[in-house]
Order: sequence, then C-alpha cells, then structure tokens
Amino acid sequence: MKRSDLIINLIILALGALLLIPGIGSYRLFDWDEINFAESAREMLLTGDWFNVQINFESFWEKPPLFIWMQALSMKVFGVGEFAARFPNAVAGILTLLLLFNIGRKTGNTGFGVLWTLMYGISFLPFFYFKSGIIDPWFNLFIFLAFYFFSRYTDPSAAPLRTRHAALSAAAMGLAVMTKGPVAFLIFCLTFAVWLAFRRFRLDFRWKDVGVYFIVLALVGGSWFLALAASGHADVIKDFIDYQIRLFETKDAGHGGFLLYHFVILLVGAAPASVFAIPALFHRFGNAGNESRTDGLKGWMVCSFWVVLILFTIVRTKIVHYSSFCYFPLSFLGAYAATRMMEGDLKFRRYQRVLLIGIAVFFGALLTFLTFFDRVKDVIAPYVHDPFAVSCMEATSGWSGFEPLAGLALIVCTVMFCIRFGRWRNARSFCMLAIGNLVFLMTVVLCGVSEVEKYSQASAIDFYMERKGEDCYVKPAYFKSYAQYFYTDRQPGNKCDDMEWLGSGPIDKPCYFVLKDEPGNIERLAGDVPDARFLYKCSGFVFFVRKSQAEQTDEGQQQGQQTGIEQQG
Repeated sequence: MKRSDLIINLIILALGALLLIPGIGSYRLFDWDEINFAESAREMLLTGDWFNVQINFESFWEKPPLFIWMQALSMKVFGVGEFAARFPNAVAGILTLLLLFNIGRKTGNTGFGVLWTLMYGISFLPFFYFKSGIIDPWFNLFIFLAFYFFSRYTDPSAAPLRTRHAALSAAAMGLAVMTKGPVAFLIFCLTFAVWLAFRRFRLDFRWKDVGVYFIVLALVGGSWFLALAASGHADVIKDFIDYQIRLFETKDAGHGGFLLYHFVILLVGAAPASVFAIPALFHRFGNAGNESRTDGLKGWMVCSFWVVLILFTIVRTKIVHYSSFCYFPLSFLGAYAATRMMEGDLKFRRYQRVLLIGIAVFFGALLTFLTFFDRVKDVIAPYVHDPFAVSCMEATSGWSGFEPLAGLALIVCTVMFCIRFGRWRNARSFCMLAIGNLVFLMTVVLCGVSEVEKYSQASAIDFYMERKGEDCYVKPAYFKSYAQYFYTDRQPGNKCDDMEWLGSGPIDKPCYFVLKDEPGNIERLAGDVPDARFLYKCSGFVFFVRKSQAEQTDEGQQQGQQTGIEQQG
C-alpha cells in the first residue's frame, strides 16, 4: 500500500469514528427493531444462554444470533444501554467506509475509492443507518463482500486466486446468513441468475471451486442451524422458515405501503448518491474477459440493485431498511457516474441538479417545520385523522432554535455544489456537498432525534423506566411492543404476558397496563380488567394499574376501618 493510501485510510478511520460514534447513546432505542435486538442481547447476558436467542425469556426464532452476540459483547463492555446497543453498527460504519475506499482504489484508482466512500458516507439514510441498533448494516456488508469476492472469482485477471475468492465469497455469505437468515442467499442466487443471463450463461468455473464454496457456506452459515437440529430444536428451524415466508406473503403487523415505496425511499433517502447513480443504472455489459475490474464490479452492482429493489417491492411488508442493501450499489454507481462526468464521458444533467436541490430543500424544510411544530400543531391537528397521532401531538419539544440553520446550510451548499460542479466538474466541488450534508446530518442526530421521539414513544418509555426495579408486571394492551422488556429491566420472575390472567387472575403483584390513546381501548380494558384503576394519560398513551389480590384486600380493610371510624365519629 502506498504511503498516501495509508494516510487516507487513517483519515477515514478518524473521521468515521468522529462522525459515527458521537450521539449514539443520546436518544432512546426505537420500537420495534432496535429494542427487539437489544433486549435479546440483554437477556443473553442475564441468562448466560448464548446459544438461544430469546425475547421475554422465551425462544425467539425470527433471527439468527450473530448480531445479537455483537450487541451482547458490547453490553458486556459498556453496560446495558443505548450506546452499547448501537456501538456495533458504528463499528460496521467505520469498517464499511474503509472497505469501500480500499475496494474502490483496487477496482479503479485512489480517486474513485475516495469518491465512493464519500458518496456512501454523506448520503442521508446510510449515515443514520450506522447510528441505529438494527441488524441490517452488518447483514448488508456481508452480502456486499460476498458479491465483491465473487466478482473477483469471475475476473480473468485473478484466475490464480479463484479458489480463495470462492471461499471468501462463501464465508461472507455464511456470515450474512448467520446475521439475518437465508434471505441473504436468496438475494445472491437471484442476482447471480440475472448476471449470468446478461452474460448469455457464459461462466468459466471449476467444480472444485463449487465444492469449496458450498462447504464453506455450510460450515459458516449453517453452523447454528445444524447445532439447533443436533440439540433437538429442529422445530425452531421450521418456525424460522415459516416466518421468512410470511414476510413475503403478508404485511407484517401493519407495515404495508404503496407499490413504489422503496423506489421513493431510495431516491430521496439515499441522495446524493442515488441522484448521481441514475445514468449508470442501466448497465451495458461488455464481453466476457474484456471488462476492467470496475466494469466487472459494476455489472454485479447493477444486477444486485435491481434484484433487491424488485424483490422487496414484491414483498408486502414495507419497512425502510428492507431495501438498505441498495445503498452499496447506489453509492458505487453514483461514484462511477460522477467520475465519468469529471472525465467528460457523461453530462451532469439539469434534472439531476433539480433533484439534488429539491431533496435538499425537502430535508431543510422538514427540519425547520419540526423545529416550529409546537407553534402550528393546533392548526394541523383538526386535519389529522389518526386519533393516536393527535394524542401524541400533545407532547412538547425543546428545540434549541438554531436547527433551521443546518437546513439552510444543506440547501446553500447543495446549490453552490450544483453551480460549481456544473461549470468545472472537479472533485473539490464535492467538499461543498459533503460539508452541507454532514452539518445537517450531525445536527439531526445530536439535536433532533430525541425531540422527534417525544411525539412518538417518549411517554411510554418514561413510564417503563419508572417501573425499573419495581416488582410488578407491565403489559402493553392491544398493541405489540418490546420496549417494556428492555426499559423495565424485566427479570424472568416477571415475564408473564398472559392478558387474561393479568387482567382477571389472582396476580401476586401489581400489573400496569399501557394503552394507546385510541377510541375504544379504554372501554375494552374496562371489560377485560374490571378492577383496573386509571393513573394518567400523556401524549399518546393511557396508563392503568391493577393491584394484587393482597393489596386489594388490604385496601378494602383500610377503607372499612376508615368507614367505621367515620360512623363512630
């Protein structure tokens, strides 16, 4: 490695740590996914059972354990909390940026590696993604590495290293399977089929390498599943597969969306990379053996982008991070197109300038609107038809007031970039774009997320945290949540979740019921828990308590004694 490349690696490492680690513990985990995985890691530490993933101290078969292990190790070092839950993804972000630079400089040159890293690092959703506690950053990184090493396997110039590249691709794919499941291999197989079709099914391979690939994949990706079967937990594997199929067939717990949901999310959320990538998305493949390394990887990036986008457009469950693998091909193609523009082979089109400025205005205006939301929410509320959303609007935020300046910086820097790049098309223009985006993104993370949370889950989380250490049951009624497990520090002795028993059975300790402030919920609870007592209502949620049988008896005796004293008086 050249000294200049080593220096760039050190700069990326330092900037990555400076940008991705600060703030990850300054706001609470969000239901469902963040709290789901963090709670599994907490229970893993509490029970000492590192083999079985659990939620509420019962087997949780929806996800393999690799990412949960990372979080559990982080919690062992830093303590249970938001910082520890998100730290593995901050590490994934730093590692991703380093890998993109080094893969970019090997497939292209140093300038391309820097530009690819920049495209990924300053785009909106990819940046937030590494400050979260969800599985996908590591999952997608492993899939990307599987594609990269397989692209090296198909590169004629790397023929002497074929077996090594096949093994590395399989190992990365196995880690992806161990992170989130066999959907990783499905994505790989579909992409390979499309890539092969465009190559007119021409592929020079050796059966020895095929054998190596599947042996490594089975050892790395199948180890946990084989261990489950060997230990008599084959039913967990069946439940796991049934869950994966259900995601394709149904809307998971209401996470539906319109057909082009992921198209819009990627265009807006993965900007500016997505806007630059548009001209490069329709790849014309060269002849086998007549492509540069960059062209070879470009073919895999184009195929994987369309496969993932179409696959999760078909899937009925619509969640933002389902299409997050596309951040890799979009950032690659964005850097590829920008490089071609600077070389004069592509034009920086007017529609791209309009899109870049329009997206910057959208995000800048959104941040400004949120800052002043408390001043206008009374005007907006009559037009909101969701009773829960209206109730959540009762919260009050505490913005500092300078946040709109970050939105203005984003807009101004984007406009200046479009003017400068449109005229001179040099790499230094991207410094202006990077400054505007990073100022905006860091402001949102450090000042905005915790304020937005006040309008969604804050009152419920506060209530759960107040119950921490109390010997009680906590039950969200009529909605699904994992927050009560993590934020009450639930112990095995308080794990009962049976609504019928908690509502009318002989409970041995108080039970708190949490309801969304929606029509009919209070009446429904009155039928299910006749002796529940109203505590209070706060920004979206209503809180009740049902006393234990002993407490109810004591209260009845105290009331009887008080009545007797009053009668004697």
